[in-house]
Amino acid sequence: MKVLIFFFLLVFFLNQSVRAQDKSQDSTETALSDSLTSIANHRANKAAILSAIIPGGGQVYNKSYWKVPVLYGGIAALIYFIDFNEKNYKTFRTAYIFRNDLDSTTVDGFSTYTNDDLLVRRDYYRRNRDLCYIITGVVYLLNIIDAYVDAHLKDFDVSDDLSLSTHPYFNVDAKGSPAAGLSLCFKFRK
Repeated sequence: MKVLIFFFLLVFFLNQSVRAQDKSQDSTETALSDSLTSIANHRANKAAILSAIIPGGGQVYNKSYWKVPVLYGGIAALIYFIDFNEKNYKTFRTAYIFRNDLDSTTVDGFSTYTNDDLLVRRDYYRRNRDLCYIITGVVYLLNIIDAYVDAHLKDFDVSDDLSLSTHPYFNVDAKGSPAAGLSLCFKFRK
């Protein structure tokens, strides 16, 4: 619950920081920019909320339909492993209890295992079950983050006006040692 509250506060503050504009811009340009930013933020917030309510809802809203089967496949696999580990945990827990209950009529079904073997297996399946629960929570949060980021990147400019070029870089540091590297140059054209 604390993680969800943190995430929604993070989204709120990110939303507020994006709206901050430089005062020196032309008023019409600022108004247009604010309008577009507001639309993009509204779309991103809506996608995040939809994904929080229904996993995959934000991906459908963003028209990234291919992500939904991947998400639900991952969730289904995690549910399977949670169930598998829970059944084995209960089996070995019950076997350990039956073996140590001082009642000769109960049989644990694992006569070849020692008490330590039963404890090790019980703890192994409990640990794996708990890990699967944690991974399921992480997948849920990543689903929300993916919807939010994908909605923001819908307006990302990938036209030919953008370019990236690389150049070799040579420099001499303060001690006189040469340094070589690779320089990345971004050029934005309008």
